[in-house]
Amino acid sequence: MMETSPRAHGFEVVGSAPGCAIRRALGYSGSSALAVLATGIAQHAFPGAAFAVLQQGNVMLQGAIGRFTYDEAAEDLTLSTVFDLASVTKVVATTAMAMLLYDRGQLDLKQRVVDILPEFKTDDARREKITIEMLLAHSSGLPAYERLFERARSREELMNLTFRLPLIADPGTHAEYSDIGFILLGEILERLAGEPLDVFSMREIFGPLRMKSTCFRPAERFRSRIPPTRDDRDFRRRLVQGEVHDENASVMGGVAGHAGAFGNTSDLMSFSAAMLGYGPELFQKETITLFTRRQSSPAGTSRALGWDTPSSPSQSGRYLSPSSFGHLGYTGTSLWIDGERKIAIALLTNRTWPVNESKLIKQVRPAFHDAVMEEVLSVTR
Repeated sequence: MMETSPRAHGFEVVGSAPGCAIRRALGYSGSSALAVLATGIAQHAFPGAAFAVLQQGNVMLQGAIGRFTYDEAAEDLTLSTVFDLASVTKVVATTAMAMLLYDRGQLDLKQRVVDILPEFKTDDARREKITIEMLLAHSSGLPAYERLFERARSREELMNLTFRLPLIADPGTHAEYSDIGFILLGEILERLAGEPLDVFSMREIFGPLRMKSTCFRPAERFRSRIPPTRDDRDFRRRLVQGEVHDENASVMGGVAGHAGAFGNTSDLMSFSAAMLGYGPELFQKETITLFTRRQSSPAGTSRALGWDTPSSPSQSGRYLSPSSFGHLGYTGTSLWIDGERKIAIALLTNRTWPVNESKLIKQVRPAFHDAVMEEVLSVTR
């Protein structure tokens, strides 16, 4: 699971200091990006971070800085360190599965949710208007989040609660980023495919793209090699390391449409290359365009299908094109892809350590993206 090597040309490997490593293509430095991340670590935005930059199908920069925790004796991050991807799961697994099923004619974006999930039907007739497309676009009218794990002790119980959650808006009228919608979407995709999300993803997405470190539910023997995300004193009452941080996904057994995947920056670059048309052709070009194009409604939405697009101000920074697409994860992860510039940038952290409190990544992330893009643009001029 843990051994990967980025596919890149002309790399030099620099081991500058304990807790800091970088691979870079000739002509690239990465020093500005590392400086932004080092400042973030000093401010306790996160204990450590790993990143990678893809350009024209090649990994041009890959770095790691910091430790698993703030303890000086903690293990250093490496270029291959695996992180809890959190909501980046929504694009590299769930949306990717939806795209493949769409390509194969097994998924109709206009199909009603109640046609596949009859349990979702209630006395509220508005629910019968919700489509798969609305779940992907976060315009279903479902709430953003509910602490279902406090009332459910199994996947079945949690799904039953999800089926009954009331709407907070009329379908199609309001964009509200919704974990709940993606929990339902994961269930829909599993029923359409006839198999679990993790099984499908491993065979049809992670395997073909050689994402060797990406999986749901990491094996017990690998968990100590994954940075912890929380010292959980409230729900699980243990250190959360190598198991999904999200409590709802945890009750679901670690496999859910909204969270649960683990991976590293090398694998995210492999996935990004496929989205940009390099490497194995996993998705049809027309499908990539359809799913990554910003929706025209509801008014003011920044959402595509499964993906997000830059808003103002954007966590993607100032330099990615308006047609870029990406996604953030609660644990401090992100992936942004610019089809116009043929660039992808992944940033992975465990900013939730130890108690979910730090929000400083909201300042660090756009500054990091700007530092990367300023160097990329200066090298390519």
